Amino acid sequence: MNFQERKKKILTAVEESGSLSVFELSEKLAMSPATIRRDLHDIAEEGLLLRTHGGAMKIENPVLTSFAAKAGANEANKERIAQVAAEYVTDGDIIFLDCGSTVFKMCRYLKKRSGIKVITNSLPIMAELIDVPSISLNLIGGEIDKQRKAVHGHKAIEHIGSYHAHKAFIGIDGISAHNGLTAHSEHESSITSAFIRNASQIFVLCDSSKVGKDSHIKFGNLSQINTLFTDQDLDPGRKKGLIEKGLNVVIAE
Repeated sequence: MNFQERKKKILTAVEESGSLSVFELSEKLAMSPATIRRDLHDIAEEGLLLRTHGGAMKIENPVLTSFAAKAGANEANKERIAQVAAEYVTDGDIIFLDCGSTVFKMCRYLKKRSGIKVITNSLPIMAELIDVPSISLNLIGGEIDKQRKAVHGHKAIEHIGSYHAHKAFIGIDGISAHNGLTAHSEHESSITSAFIRNASQIFVLCDSSKVGKDSHIKFGNLSQINTLFTDQDLDPGRKKGLIEKGLNVVIAE
């Protein structure tokens, strides 16, 4: 059983019970106490549970946990993409972070940076970074999309337009050599476009399942992007097509 599988079982057990000791988890899940301790440390670092003396307890923060604990088929790939993307953030950077789930995973690694300023429309990102002394936060104002747990609307776009960031880290619903950047929602595409207009460097984070796929709203060209971060499952032909268009493609392995 790999870490991602163990993590799902641990999170489910802790969610159901509220809190469990290492030995209770060990007995319940048929794992060694040493493995449980190591996994609890890593899961707590991701902000998905609280470490206690001798065990762990669930986080009583529905804004964060309902977003961060959702697990998909590409979760491991997204984690690696986020880790690699975070390496492109340097101390003192001013950065835009959008409300994508892969962008959210960067938070774990950004906590190691010093003096960065994060401007975001994501409530989970705010919840994850608000207690980090070395990071300055700016929450974009506007209407709250409860389902996406993010701020959208005209006021949000105006807010973004009043700032300039060194770098923007964004997620997309689709990217292809033929149609560039595409999205399912006008709300999200308008916010992403505002980030692109107001940052010096643009970084796109998406797993390989979205590469070569087109959604119905086209909102950006590949020429507007500096780098695409994706995973090792990317089809070689699609990678070649993006590179031929001048896009820098970084594979998170």
